[in-house]
Amino acid sequence: MSDEIGLPPLNGLRAFAAAGRHLSFRAAAEDLSVTQGAVAQQVRGLEEHLGLRLFLREARGLAFTEEGRAYHAAVSRAFSQLSDATLALRSAPSRVTISVTPTFASKWLIPRLAEFTEAHPGIDLRITATERVSSFHADGIDLAVRQGQPPFGASLRADLLFPQEVIAVCSPNLIARQDLPLDAAALSRMTLLHDSHDLWPMFIEAAFGGEVELSRGLRFNQTTLTIDAALAGQGIALASRFLVQRDLKVGHLVQPLDRALEGRLDFYLLTPRQEASDASLIVRDWLLYMTSEGA
Repeated sequence: MSDEIGLPPLNGLRAFAAAGRHLSFRAAAEDLSVTQGAVAQQVRGLEEHLGLRLFLREARGLAFTEEGRAYHAAVSRAFSQLSDATLALRSAPSRVTISVTPTFASKWLIPRLAEFTEAHPGIDLRITATERVSSFHADGIDLAVRQGQPPFGASLRADLLFPQEVIAVCSPNLIARQDLPLDAAALSRMTLLHDSHDLWPMFIEAAFGGEVELSRGLRFNQTTLTIDAALAGQGIALASRFLVQRDLKVGHLVQPLDRALEGRLDFYLLTPRQEASDASLIVRDWLLYMTSEGA
């Protein structure tokens, strides 16, 4: 519904608010960086617009009329609310959405999020964990971590995060009475933990020439589940080294085999070449720094 009277001119309201704070056109002019005459003219125009006097012009300065005092309180509240709303808008955290695989999220990114939020409290980092290929525009994605082989498209910048170096890991309790590294006979008696990548046949071929029975095993649809099962002592899993580096360092996992399988599906950070926000570039730089430092 429209206002039949109409809003007063903004410059007049600003001049009135400043003059009312000081009860002086001269002091209001200093606040607004204009001339004293301009303030007086803007207040006079506001009074004409409203059809009433807001100030009494006295020899020692200004004095409110009864209507002016009440109106000044309302105008001051309105400007204060506008100021608060603007401050809240400017201080709202910048939002960055990153698409990663569930395994990358749970085994590498989430354990390091506290370091990121401490370093960059003004960025609202949102994580989408999915195996499917996300669309940057359709899904509102700013960054993505994907396993693959370049090129990923002319519109995307691809930075290498981690090479694909697959190793076997298990709980130290599982092989407590075994001689390490395990030989083919010992491995054939173990439960192998398989994920959707199905790398055990290739790993065994590289390590033993295929001389291991693969009938025993548990199958999961995600690598993060095989790692969790390995931590629980349920068998031996295959995982990229960087995903289990922390568990290896603290002794939650060990390597029962000294073989590493190198592949061509490395882990890359993908960033749009155009329209990447400043906050997105900060997240990108942090990820590259963390990987370069081996953190």
